[in-house]
Amino acid sequence: MSRIIAFIEAEKTTHGVAFLCRLLKVARSSFYAWQAAAKARAARRVADEALVHEITVIHLASREAYGVLRIPAELRRLEQRVNRTRIARPIREHGVQGVTRRKRRSLTRTDEKARPAPDLIGRDFHAEQPGTKLVGDITFLPTAEG
Repeated sequence: MSRIIAFIEAEKTTHGVAFLCRLLKVARSSFYAWQAAAKARAARRVADEALVHEITVIHLASREAYGVLRIPAELRRLEQRVNRTRIARPIREHGVQGVTRRKRRSLTRTDEKARPAPDLIGRDFHAEQPGTKLVGDITFLPTAEG
């Protein structure tokens, strides 16, 4: 819609606004409202550029780790109230990406067919003397190979 209205703005010197609006099926009130909001759009563009500068400074200061979730929190810490959705568009447009952690995977997978180990001590973990009952469970043992 804004492209059509921008076209009307560009061509209004050669043809009348009423004719162009009727030809392109746009209400004249929409054209004049768009024209009246030009200053607000320019101010918004300047504010967006300042916000992009702040975002890139924060992103670079975090060693390019902060993204859409952490940058608004950092701006709040600096006492700038900016909504996350307001930040998401400039971040997306300028290609700023934070580091995302890998999703956790389960390291062990149970074998459905395996029989459970027998309970040799009958769930009685109390020992009269040290070293008489030794119980352990190793589910994950890190190695150099991974």
